[in-house]
Order: sequence, then C-alpha cells, then structure tokens
Amino acid sequence: MRTFDLAPLYRSTVGFDRLFSLVDQLAGHDGNVAGYPPYNIERTGENAYRISVAVAGFGENELNIEAKENTLTIRGEKQTKTADQKNETLYRGIAARTFERVFQLADYVHVSSASLEHGLLHVDLVREIPEAKKPRRIAIGNGNSHLVEAKAA
Repeated sequence: MRTFDLAPLYRSTVGFDRLFSLVDQLAGHDGNVAGYPPYNIERTGENAYRISVAVAGFGENELNIEAKENTLTIRGEKQTKTADQKNETLYRGIAARTFERVFQLADYVHVSSASLEHGLLHVDLVREIPEAKKPRRIAIGNGNSHLVEAKAA
C-alpha cells in the first residue's frame, strides 16, 4: 500500500489547520520535519496565528517579508562583510546562509504585524472573514423570511 506524506503541505499552510490536523490524526503522522530555518506555527486565538522563524544572526535589514495573494514569503540574505576581519572563525555553528520560506495562506488570512526579538522573527496573522461570507440565522415564518441575527462562525 502506498502512503502519502502531507507534511510539506502542513508545514507551509496557515489557516487550514483543522483540515490538516484531522488528516494527520487519520494518517498517524506527528508533523515533525527538518529544515532551515526552523519555525513554529501557533494558533494564538480563534482567528489569529503566529509564525515564529529562528533567524539567529540576521538583522532587520537582512530579512524580507512579502505577502502576495495567498502566499507569505520570508527571505533572509546575509550581507557580506567587505572590511578585513582580524578574527579567524574556528567553528561556525550559527548558520548564516541565504534562505527562503514560503507559506500558503488560507482565504481571508493576512499579515497583521511582524517583529524581530531575541533571534526569532514573529509574523502575526489574522483571519478576517467579510460580513457577506459569514453565516446568518434566518427565521422561519409564514412565507416571509427575514434576518434574525448575524453570527460569526
């Protein structure tokens, strides 16, 4: 029997968490995957998410965050030092290579803010469903239906 690994989809999408959690439970996957740079996707509220990317050694001017349609792209590129260095690096354990992480966002999910703290890049996302797309409760009457209350999903 052939098995399908959905981990690449799970780790690069935001807002589809209910669907992928259900699929992972059915498939028995734990979702642990390796990659550079490491990151976490957290749910911070009912319609709020946070992506935290470990970018130790990168400054704000070396990071680029771009949101386009349903795609969030985070790029990091270390600026090369042109001055002569007198220090010699004996061991390099902190990676400083160029990277690009792409996350697929669900409909109506957009970036609300981004911050760099203690070597972690935090990108906060929020899902705002337009009023026209939210479910409404309709009263049942004698041939005259009217809106009773609008209620968020």
